[in-house]
Amino acid sequence: MSMDMTTVGDSGLLDALQHEVAVFARRAEQTRLGGVGQVRNSMDRAAYLLLNRLDKEGPMGVKALAASMGIDSSTVTRQVAPLVDTGLVKRTSHPEDGRAVVLQLSPRGHSRLDEVRSSRRQLMADLTQDWAPEERAAFCTLLTRFNQSLSARMAAQGVPGADQPTQS
Repeated sequence: MSMDMTTVGDSGLLDALQHEVAVFARRAEQTRLGGVGQVRNSMDRAAYLLLNRLDKEGPMGVKALAASMGIDSSTVTRQVAPLVDTGLVKRTSHPEDGRAVVLQLSPRGHSRLDEVRSSRRQLMADLTQDWAPEERAAFCTLLTRFNQSLSARMAAQGVPGADQPTQS
């Protein structure tokens, strides 16, 4: 049984929570949580998520990549084009069907993704430097749970890709 928390005197906390989520979303978009140093803000969210997915799942076609990310194939095609142009992603022929195209990270793409991950990891370390390890773990657990709840709600509303894992 679900309870409407606003009826149990929690409306002030829920107001504060929705405000902090809105502030977080704005700040995350403004800074792109890009990291620190020279690679700060140097890779947009779409590129990072695409490269990260190819790194974790390996080479795949446009349709498979789109399905795994829960987005339209035309969106993947549009987002991958500049990654191919800059040499971060390679297009190759499918080994079993020469007409099909397979996307994979290039060595340059792996290197660039490693740089961005390292920079973003350092940003997270900087932002939480005065947090106890248990606080970092609790925040990660709760943020993951929040994202999963948001995804479940979006999926229930029929939003495409809402049921995709949050790690990529």
